[in-house]
Amino acid sequence: MSSVPHITLNNGVSMPQLGFGVWQVPDDEAAATVARALEAGYRSIDTASAYQNEEGTGRAIAASGVPREEVFLTTKLWNSDQGYDATLRAFDASLARLGTEYVDLYLIHWPLPMFDRYVDTWRAFEKLYADGRVRAIGVSNFQPPHLQRLLDETSAVPVLNQVELHPQLQQEQLRTFHSAHEIATEAWSPLGQGKDILTDPVITGIGTKHGRTAAQVILRWHLQLGNVVIPKSVTPSRIQENIDVFGFELDAEDLAAIAGLETGTRLGPDPSTMDYTG
Repeated sequence: MSSVPHITLNNGVSMPQLGFGVWQVPDDEAAATVARALEAGYRSIDTASAYQNEEGTGRAIAASGVPREEVFLTTKLWNSDQGYDATLRAFDASLARLGTEYVDLYLIHWPLPMFDRYVDTWRAFEKLYADGRVRAIGVSNFQPPHLQRLLDETSAVPVLNQVELHPQLQQEQLRTFHSAHEIATEAWSPLGQGKDILTDPVITGIGTKHGRTAAQVILRWHLQLGNVVIPKSVTPSRIQENIDVFGFELDAEDLAAIAGLETGTRLGPDPSTMDYTG
């Protein structure tokens, strides 16, 4: 059984705090990679229509022997499918690719404020939730003004916002907004997308202190902040390493040192200007 702790979302649904992401995993490799993750004890799998690996992900879950109700499955609506009717069609297509009757969490992948469709898209999400086809609905890459508009104009508060978050982009203001509205914070690219942070002397020094790798230190930092985290790897040893983060704890000195690594540096697009729909 998985030793990963769970958090309770604002609609009462329970979700593992540490999951497995499959961004950039080709579909023909996703089945084997997700199978390894499930064998290692992960019970939360995060995919997206845009990743083009929903089919491989779904096959792995079906073949794993793990009961479907024990796997927390997340997928996301791609930008070109925003809008009420288009969202409902896109959800049906994702379900077919995944080979499942429901998903546990469905996210709007990006707000695309310049197209002004995310409120209508969210109303379609509310329908999917009301119809019992999704256990929880949330967003990804939303900033406080986008979230506030959903709060003002619709009835369902997102359960979660999945955003870029790592020691160099700690998103304190956004996390504060989330806390005020009982929205969980989930970190994508939790380890960054390069080797800089994994070789940072602050991180490696904390790792030496605790007998842990740099990646384990960063994942532990996320967990102690209360973030949900979805590290991705295709390397079996790293898949195992990334879930082995519950046998130690960072102290106040460690947390303060990591807080000092904030630079505001984004590795991905700015959600306020990102307009790609290809």
